[in-house]
Amino acid sequence: MFFSRWRLRALPITALAVTGLAGLTACGGGDAAGAGKSEIVASFYPVAWLAGKVGGPDAAVQTLTRPGTEPHDLELTARQIADVRKADYTVYVKGVQPAVDDAVSKGAKDRALDAASVIKTIPAPAADGHEHGHEGEGEQGHDHEGSADPHIWLDPSRMAAIATALGDRLAAADPGHAAGYKSRAAATAAELTRLDQAFRDGLKSCRQKTIVTAHAAFGYLADRYGLKQVSIAGVDPAAEPSPRRLAELTHEVKAAGATTVFTETLVSARVAESLARSAGVRTAVLDPVEGVKEGSSDDYLSIMRRNLDTLKPALGCS
Repeated sequence: MFFSRWRLRALPITALAVTGLAGLTACGGGDAAGAGKSEIVASFYPVAWLAGKVGGPDAAVQTLTRPGTEPHDLELTARQIADVRKADYTVYVKGVQPAVDDAVSKGAKDRALDAASVIKTIPAPAADGHEHGHEGEGEQGHDHEGSADPHIWLDPSRMAAIATALGDRLAAADPGHAAGYKSRAAATAAELTRLDQAFRDGLKSCRQKTIVTAHAAFGYLADRYGLKQVSIAGVDPAAEPSPRRLAELTHEVKAAGATTVFTETLVSARVAESLARSAGVRTAVLDPVEGVKEGSSDDYLSIMRRNLDTLKPALGCS
């Protein structure tokens, strides 16, 4: 698999609650919180948020990734693997966390939704951040195993489609609460559609179309809103570019007339700040929404709106 070359740290992570989401519980702690509810395991923040919105009061959602933790670093404990196997349903994005992919394939394949399987995917960029061609664009994610960009949640329109699919899957798995799942899925999809429209309106008249990012997480955002992503690292946020690649990036930033190098919330800004100094531009935070810090009052919608507010002045949008 393409993402098997990501460097996963061998630190077992005990699952804690994703803060700020009603209905989310610590993984393995659902006996009391989930009494009479469907137990849903979510791999990391974006799908946990979605599962919480669609599941509502009919589900107890558990997340495998600790708040504020870079999700690509996840290794599962034996207890977490058991939680995946016993859950009523698991929601994940294949390719982001190989340990989760493995747990699902071995113990929950018939009770899981790979969110990437229900939307159109784009090819993953190369390890150095250069983009592949888009000849596979528009085909289903499972048709591009090992080569599809997994960062699907950065496009609200795709998230809306996933919300609808999740509502249908949960309704089929728990018919007694089908109406609630479908109603909440429709409401969540409508919220995401409004967010998508805000991005379309906000980014339709921009002087600059190039976004320079810390790692290649924003391909779907670029694809949806007519932007070009230039990334310092490829899909692995921990990978540092060579001096030669940094020199190339400095040239690309200047040639594109970019004004900003975007840093991230869960990854060191050191390399991005060095590139910005070399290119003579500023930095700003563009959040890949891969997680929220413990105690934060943010959620997916508020973070994405803040991303839009960050992008508009950086790209000279009217």
